[in-house]
Amino acid sequence: MKKIRLLFIFLCVAFQGIAQDNIVYDVKFQGQKKNKVGFLKKYVSVRNGDVLDSLQLEKDVILLKRLAGVSHAYYQVFKSHDNLYNVFYNIEENFTLIPNANLWTTTNEQVAYKIGLYDYNFLGRNIAFGGFYQNNGFDSYGINLRAPNLFTRSLGIAINHQNWTSEEPLFFDDGSANYKYSNTAFEVLALYQINFKHRLQFGINVFTEEYNYLNGLTSESIPQNLKLDKQMLKFVYEYDGLNYDYQYIEGTKNTLYLQYVTTENNFQDNFLIGWSDFLYFARVGKKGNWANRFRFGVASNNASPFAPFSVDNNLNIRGVGNIIDRGTASLVLNSEYRYTLYEKGWFILQGNGFIDAGTWRNPGGNFSDFADSDNFRIYPGVGLRFIHKRIFNAIFRIDYGYGITKNASRGIVFGIGQYF
Repeated sequence: MKKIRLLFIFLCVAFQGIAQDNIVYDVKFQGQKKNKVGFLKKYVSVRNGDVLDSLQLEKDVILLKRLAGVSHAYYQVFKSHDNLYNVFYNIEENFTLIPNANLWTTTNEQVAYKIGLYDYNFLGRNIAFGGFYQNNGFDSYGINLRAPNLFTRSLGIAINHQNWTSEEPLFFDDGSANYKYSNTAFEVLALYQINFKHRLQFGINVFTEEYNYLNGLTSESIPQNLKLDKQMLKFVYEYDGLNYDYQYIEGTKNTLYLQYVTTENNFQDNFLIGWSDFLYFARVGKKGNWANRFRFGVASNNASPFAPFSVDNNLNIRGVGNIIDRGTASLVLNSEYRYTLYEKGWFILQGNGFIDAGTWRNPGGNFSDFADSDNFRIYPGVGLRFIHKRIFNAIFRIDYGYGITKNASRGIVFGIGQYF
């Protein structure tokens, strides 16, 4: 009898403790216009009837600020009745229907252009959809669909088609040659969010590559015309611990890319390529942001001019030039200090000082090539960012890089979005 009485007292205390928990009565959204409330309710983790947890609310706010359609978000909690509370997520939306237009000159002084249109919040459901057309002496186009939350809160899909043609340099021991390069590809990827910080992508890319000789050095070992049918298995793992506050970013992020390419021909073997991008951001005072990217990549070490890693202005080293070399492994560090020079309303002017450094393994070479002065490059520089706070990725950047290592160059690099 005594044991039953003790058990009864214990259950009463336990139920009383549960009854005293603060409970979420309703989840509401304010400020959204294009974003669909049904999607947002599915996207956040807090549900009606959950125990009120400030840590979970903070996580949801970070997730909301990662959406292309959200420039800023915060939460508020108001008592409804008894121990029941209403949770309000307040949304400041981004404009996400973004036209794209670029104009530049190619290496042979021909005027080239690229135009496109993308909606990064298509149908108000965090779907990116759009395409582009490019003419640089050759016609190229691409169509892309990315819906990370299409099936469930955690499961989505990406479908991409690209028909790309450009003039590409290939490098030999005694010089280089220019080829017309074409790549026609179809890709399907599954997108899966494991939890708050971890995501996976995996799928297949089926593509055809064509190389046609234009000018430059010729070699008996390298055909002047080549057509290759290939299949690529792709796997991407992403850890995302970043927190955004408009133009400021804090935290770390790491993305691992693995690709296995198969082909049936007598010139190229199947090969594996992988690389990792590690990002680190820290706030410095009220207006400063220190940003860093460390990239390490390695591929099958075939002694071929078609090596996968390239040294290029727009990819890794600002000021170095357009595709000036290739390698089968790479080490790159980009570090820059961003400082808000002016901010009023929607407009932000940001300045930055940077150092880009990198080195490569030659095709068929050794990892000791990383220490070769002919491969090592260091480019300090300065730049400006013109930022619109209410338009997704509306950052126009201009950087000037000045090489200080052997046979260095210098140059201006334009682009949309932060460099990394």
